Amino acid sequence: MDKMNPLTYNNCIKLRLMKGAEKRDSNCRKTNRQSVQIVINMGIFFLLSFLGNPENAVFMIKYGAMYPPLIFEDAQYYRLITCIFLHFGIDHLMNNMVMLGALGWNLEKEIGSFKFLLIYFVSGIGANLISLAMDFYTGNLAVSAGASGAIFGLLGALLWVVIRNRGKAGRLTGRGMLFMVLLSLYFGFTSTGVDNAAHVGGLICGFLTAVLLYHGRN
Repeated sequence: MDKMNPLTYNNCIKLRLMKGAEKRDSNCRKTNRQSVQIVINMGIFFLLSFLGNPENAVFMIKYGAMYPPLIFEDAQYYRLITCIFLHFGIDHLMNNMVMLGALGWNLEKEIGSFKFLLIYFVSGIGANLISLAMDFYTGNLAVSAGASGAIFGLLGALLWVVIRNRGKAGRLTGRGMLFMVLLSLYFGFTSTGVDNAAHVGGLICGFLTAVLLYHGRN
């Protein structure tokens, strides 16, 4: 049996506690990108509310909402990104930000900040491209905005994380995630004025991007 001087032993305990605290602090610093996204989205919304009416389609087009003719005919491709940060009214904003906070915190904790942001934007852009394709196919040229496509991407990514970890990731379970996916899609398809093509597209893009980026816990 090895012996240790009491003073040395106490120092080891302190060192371990310090390392644990540093690790927790490091995790807190790393898992805050979803909070930054929430602050940016809310800041843009309140700025636009000061400048005009965010529930007015013409006003929102002026500030970056997605409108198919402007993308197809005028090559304003930047709208595929800018529309992710715009919302039609306070209810639209708050619903998305609550989901972004809940899903984003869980996903970022599992995969890290960089991969979280990559999934968020790939899903958002992918969702908008699928929405554009559907608009072109149906001839329904609507004005679109919102982060829901990107948020559905986070939902799809979390579904893969749970599957990859054999049905559980933290407090999340496979059954719980599947129920959340089905419930979210159900509410979308039974509501009016919802871009369901973007939701389904974001869900698929998020899931596939997570398959490429996440290979399980080390």
